[in-house]
Amino acid sequence: MLSYVIKRIIGGILTVFVLATATFVAMHSAPGDPLLKAKAVSTEVRKNLERKYGLDQPILTQYLVFLKNMTKGDFGISFAQENRAVNDIIVEHFPVSAILGVLSIFYAAVGGILFGALTSVFRNRWPDAVIMFLVILGISVPNFVFASWGQLLLIKINAFLGFTLLPVAGWGEIQHMVVPALVLGLGTLAYLTRLMRSSMLEVVNTDYIRTAKAKGLSGFRIFFFHQLRNAVMPVITILGPAIAAITTGGFVVESIFTIPGLGRYFVQAVQQMDYTVIMGLTVFYGGFLIFMVILVDVIYGFIDPRIRVNV
Repeated sequence: MLSYVIKRIIGGILTVFVLATATFVAMHSAPGDPLLKAKAVSTEVRKNLERKYGLDQPILTQYLVFLKNMTKGDFGISFAQENRAVNDIIVEHFPVSAILGVLSIFYAAVGGILFGALTSVFRNRWPDAVIMFLVILGISVPNFVFASWGQLLLIKINAFLGFTLLPVAGWGEIQHMVVPALVLGLGTLAYLTRLMRSSMLEVVNTDYIRTAKAKGLSGFRIFFFHQLRNAVMPVITILGPAIAAITTGGFVVESIFTIPGLGRYFVQAVQQMDYTVIMGLTVFYGGFLIFMVILVDVIYGFIDPRIRVNV
């Protein structure tokens, strides 16, 4: 198991290196000057930034400077926001995205397991048809559409009640988190429901389920302690990427609900062509995703002994 973990960590480091290189190439292939006069305070500041990041040097030198700073955990200073380091932006705003992401994945995991189990129990009956229709809708419709619908629905509900049941936008209290987290997790909830349904239907025909029935165990015990317990294993394998994707993928939802998360600053950086912020956040997002995938794989190995045997 230890050798497997070491191999995964080495592979993850190489993946981050490739991602950083691709991001650097993409940013330097884009037209325009990263230090436009409107962004630089003065000529002296411009020269200092060029010297710090090697922008006045050949492209290979700039690449080596970028890698050197990245290995030290220094993503540089924003070109668009005066005297603000990229690391400070991450430290200040990633917790907001993380809180929203954790709530979203909680909704998605609980709802996906529950609805997936229900569709398998009521297979080919009206509850199965209704839930699967909603699953297709959740997968097909982008989350920004659900975000707009959610805001319109909140406006109608608040106007009907005569007071604010849930705020339409903003951040700071638990009431602000409910609808954005639900909207952000809908796509993952739909995907987990479909995956759980398939897993449940596959498990129901296995030998140990037939053995449990032959031993005379109750349907309740078979469902919860044998069928559900084993069917949920494939769902666990995608929770790591799902957590990372939701935590770092709420760009549009954060913008619509005016949530001061990291995704919102990433969108602003792209609009302003803020190279250091774009490259820093891209590498951070990629590293976080890779870390979560490795973490879930390792945890899965401890949950299922068969994985440890194979590795």
